[in-house]
Amino acid sequence: MKNLVYLLALSLLYSCGGPSSPEQPPPFSDAQSLGKALFSDVNLSADRSQSCATCHNPDRAFIDTRLGADGNISAVSLGDDGISLGDRNTPTAAYARFSPAFTNESHARFNSQQGAYSGHVGGQFIDGRAEDLADQAAGPPLNPIEMAMPDKQAVVQRILENGAYTSAFKLLFGEAVFGDSDQAYAKMAESIALFEQTDEFSSFDSKYDKSLRGEYVYSPLSKAALGKALFFSQQFTNCATCHQLHANGHQQEMFTSYEYHNIGVPKNSNVRAVNGKGEDFIDPGLLGNELVFNESEKGKFKVPTLRNVAVTQPYMHNGVFGNLKTVIEFYDHYLAASEHTQNPETAFAWQAPEVIENLALLELEDGRTLDNREVEALVCFLWTLTDERYEHFLEEIEAAKAEQDRVDCDL
Repeated sequence: MKNLVYLLALSLLYSCGGPSSPEQPPPFSDAQSLGKALFSDVNLSADRSQSCATCHNPDRAFIDTRLGADGNISAVSLGDDGISLGDRNTPTAAYARFSPAFTNESHARFNSQQGAYSGHVGGQFIDGRAEDLADQAAGPPLNPIEMAMPDKQAVVQRILENGAYTSAFKLLFGEAVFGDSDQAYAKMAESIALFEQTDEFSSFDSKYDKSLRGEYVYSPLSKAALGKALFFSQQFTNCATCHQLHANGHQQEMFTSYEYHNIGVPKNSNVRAVNGKGEDFIDPGLLGNELVFNESEKGKFKVPTLRNVAVTQPYMHNGVFGNLKTVIEFYDHYLAASEHTQNPETAFAWQAPEVIENLALLELEDGRTLDNREVEALVCFLWTLTDERYEHFLEEIEAAKAEQDRVDCDL
């Protein structure tokens, strides 16, 4: 009888949260884990259909993987309303944390015959209009053709619908955090930015990275080895002029200088036909940044990272090219005597640049022409910049291509 009484008392002690019951941890122990949840929460959009992760899918190098009418990844992103279409290709959010703040500077270039660069660098978005990751994260929820929320207060109200969010915000940012909608909205953006600074976005485990650590060896006779030599050469290509930030062999090479250039990309007429912009619209590029006023910046865009480039098609700021080979042949066509006089995706001559002024001809006309074997070699090297968890996409991408577009990279 005494044992029964003891057991009943012990049971009551546990059920009432007595000293021996384990303490339940909060749903979000830090701002990074909170940011991860917010990053994938569709409730922060007007129709509750779109989150940051919709356009930056963690399963595919943080790009928008939704398909267009042709069955390929769409050149531009569809908005929360299911109707609105953007005019620019959504860039990867991977490795975005390494972009410096937007500024005007001069810096040296590595493996380039072009010497120093002077001009704008850095910032978030491809026109640098956001100062940092938090500033960037604050944009899409209020963008009318993206997540389309009417104002910051409306976003904060959606956060308050979630009890776990409410508790976490108060715990992490203070009990009064919701007393000011601007403050609460800023903390949301800061939390997402902290999540974007984690290793989930920048794992540095590609074959290239492993080669620097002695964990992978480029076969001396492989296409990838040839492509690497071509990429980093001064004599043969101009790739490293804009796609190298550090001296060769740096453990965290970003494969972008964060400079701004107009490389003569043609307009994407297919997108303009359906997004309402019309054929006469000209994307101002860097000139659209409210901190930039000189007409000489028109049509320039930030040099993108090449990390995961093999799995982040379509390419260029407007998604006008579908294949990586096309991109390399496009660069090559600027060189005298180039054999790549036609866009291989259309079988027609390359279209005129959307912005004919301010072309970066000093950089574009540097180097020598490439033959088809060298084009493939560069593609194979770029394959080795793919994070390990995305490598399985490489074979899938090649298998889906027409026979003439495939590249055989024996890695």
